[in-house]
Amino acid sequence: MTHPRTRRLAVTVAAAAMLPLALSACSDDNGGDSGGNSGKADSSSKASASTGSGDQGGADSGTSMDKPFGSACSTVPKTGSGSFDGMAKDPVATAASHNPALSTLVSAVKKADLVDTLNNAQNLTVFAPTNDAFKKIPKATLDKVMNDKAQLTKILTYHVVGKKLAPKDLANGSFDTLEKSKLTTSGSGESYTVGSDSAHVVCGNVKTANATVYLIDSVLMPKS
Repeated sequence: MTHPRTRRLAVTVAAAAMLPLALSACSDDNGGDSGGNSGKADSSSKASASTGSGDQGGADSGTSMDKPFGSACSTVPKTGSGSFDGMAKDPVATAASHNPALSTLVSAVKKADLVDTLNNAQNLTVFAPTNDAFKKIPKATLDKVMNDKAQLTKILTYHVVGKKLAPKDLANGSFDTLEKSKLTTSGSGESYTVGSDSAHVVCGNVKTANATVYLIDSVLMPKS
């Protein structure tokens, strides 16, 4: 039979032996919490990084809006003097002469003796009718206008604004033209109309050395 005093001693020794194990367990639990917090921090960091990446993407989107846009932009040469990069190096009349889609406009500008005027001016916006835009005009009418320098000059200068316009400026705009009358614009995103004839921008925000060009699908007619 075990003596009571001996039994109490054994219990005390056992309890003392269990204490380090209990402390170790507590330490492990705290370590687990720490690891959990670390995991949350990592998740937060990833979320933050993701958000930052999204913001960067937004910035890129903003940058992309500074580039040419529109369905007809695909017809612009990829390389050479008629490409977007090539046109950016030349003043507007010269740059237009390198774009095959603007050959009729270039002929009209030459007939009106406006090449030097357009090339020497600074900070212009030109709404440039494409060849297809001129084809909408009956040939007899177009031939008559082409041979009337005063009328041709009036029409062509109606397509020119004396400052550079970004796409956002076209959203709901009214601008003085070199022809001395107002030209209105409207739209958003990559869809804009110009003038009371509602010509559509088919390739916009094209940069030249001294102007921003918006190719349009109709010839604008100033009020008589």
